[in-house]
Amino acid sequence: MKRTGFLKLHAMRISLGLAIVLLMLLNAAGVMPLGFVQRLENYTYDQRLQWTMPDTVDPRIVIVDIDERSLQEQGHWPWPRHQIARMMDVLFDSYQIDVLGFDVLFAEPDGSSGLGQLEQLARTDLKDNPAFNEALARLRPSLRYDQVFADALKNRRIALGYYFRHDGQADSRVGSLPKPALAAGSFDAAQVGAVQATGYAANLEVLQQAAASGGFFNASPLVDTDGVLRRISLLQMLEGALYETLSLAVTRLAMQGPELGLNYADGDNSALALESLQLGNRRIPVDQDMAALVPYRGKQGSFVYVSASDVLQKKVAPDVLFGAIVLVGTTAPGLLDLRSAPMQESYAGVELHANMVAGMLDGNIKERPAYVLGLNLVFILLMGGFLALSLPALSPLAATALTAGTTLAMLAGNLYFWQLQNLILPLASSLVLISALFIFNMSYGYFVDARGKRMLARLFGQYVPPELVDEMAKDPGAYSLEGSSRDMTVLFSDVRGFTTISEGLDPKQLTQLMNEFLTPMTHVIHHHRGTIDKYMGDAIMAFWGAPVPDPHHARNALLAAMEMV
Repeated sequence: MKRTGFLKLHAMRISLGLAIVLLMLLNAAGVMPLGFVQRLENYTYDQRLQWTMPDTVDPRIVIVDIDERSLQEQGHWPWPRHQIARMMDVLFDSYQIDVLGFDVLFAEPDGSSGLGQLEQLARTDLKDNPAFNEALARLRPSLRYDQVFADALKNRRIALGYYFRHDGQADSRVGSLPKPALAAGSFDAAQVGAVQATGYAANLEVLQQAAASGGFFNASPLVDTDGVLRRISLLQMLEGALYETLSLAVTRLAMQGPELGLNYADGDNSALALESLQLGNRRIPVDQDMAALVPYRGKQGSFVYVSASDVLQKKVAPDVLFGAIVLVGTTAPGLLDLRSAPMQESYAGVELHANMVAGMLDGNIKERPAYVLGLNLVFILLMGGFLALSLPALSPLAATALTAGTTLAMLAGNLYFWQLQNLILPLASSLVLISALFIFNMSYGYFVDARGKRMLARLFGQYVPPELVDEMAKDPGAYSLEGSSRDMTVLFSDVRGFTTISEGLDPKQLTQLMNEFLTPMTHVIHHHRGTIDKYMGDAIMAFWGAPVPDPHHARNALLAAMEMV
């Protein structure tokens, strides 16, 4: 009966609270997405990332930076290919690095040596000059800068970078792609949800064939709506084959080139069930787009930077580069590839790949598997239902304490899975739900329930005990000023000999006397659940059994009368 009465009393309030829960369920399921909730989800993701980033420098990965000083000392970009070949010789032979990845593109032939002009002279003006032709034949191999560069690539663990096009221009294909990570026909392409490329700009064929590997370095298709890059494609598809990103290509070289595999949940080979890539003994979590969340270590500068000019001049300390994974990129103005990261608006693209390499090697890439959607729906349903039923029954202070406790417990659990399990659980929808239910119940309590109590207090508060007013407030619709017929007990009391007493007192003294008499008498009547009907000079009229029904009205009236005596 008590539970039924509670539900009846707060039916409207509970129904509106459950409506809020339903709205958040529809949002979480994607049926009725709320834009502000997604923006808040991105914000909470960024905050959790910034709170938990190691914010330390990883010495395993070194970025050889084509910076402004390098351009001033070595000449404008692009540098002649033989100069880049010499830099590779220095890196591998002098500094003995482990792996090299280029976050730059070599799509056009290098004619800076002047070999073309010399060949033209040999065919025309100087074709009959034996000395010239002999010297040209001797110099020709060293002046073929692209071949010099290709020779420097051979037998070294080097990955060249290129980029895919996604603009629908299928005929826009420049250069030569590396071998795909997963060739067409080696997997069911219909069951893979990778980003589809339509074209590419790749490196010269002579260079790509000489390199050990290659990977695309652009991630623009997966930039979030707020312009922030939080995840990057590890594999993209072109003509049924899957090609790897530069960071994955570099990681595979560092791991001695293990085979790449696809892991699905419960044997369900569908794009939504794809959970991770298998790289040797490492599991790399991905989503339905074959993208991984970038495990940012901190703001730009989380990896060692050395100037490319210093490398060419052998000014870098040997221990900085020995055995390192090296990425060649640029921070020079005009060449800088900038991205917007969760913790920094302008972030060097080359360091994005460094973060991915470190994350794949360490196995600390966070994941957001498909089953998280179901967990979030169940959590919203249980937590929202609990709060929608609990908050109407609580006082403002207790409701605030329950809301704060629920929020802290939810945040603690979310951070536990984030930090220790590398599992990302949605946070924004839960925060919005808790806040909405709390604000709604506080507002409803103030504008609806409190208004009813204030109305009852105006009608009955002067005569009815506060305890009875609180009882009446639980069902204010049951009370009004209309008459009704019921069994009641009425008490009349007055002061014996009041006329004689009053004749001997002046008005001020009489008023003081009546206050000192009527106040305790009123307290006694209220204490025994009585209602004051009126004061008549020294007399009091009170009754029991109304406006709140009292089955013991006679007993309570007698107890009050005896205590008044």
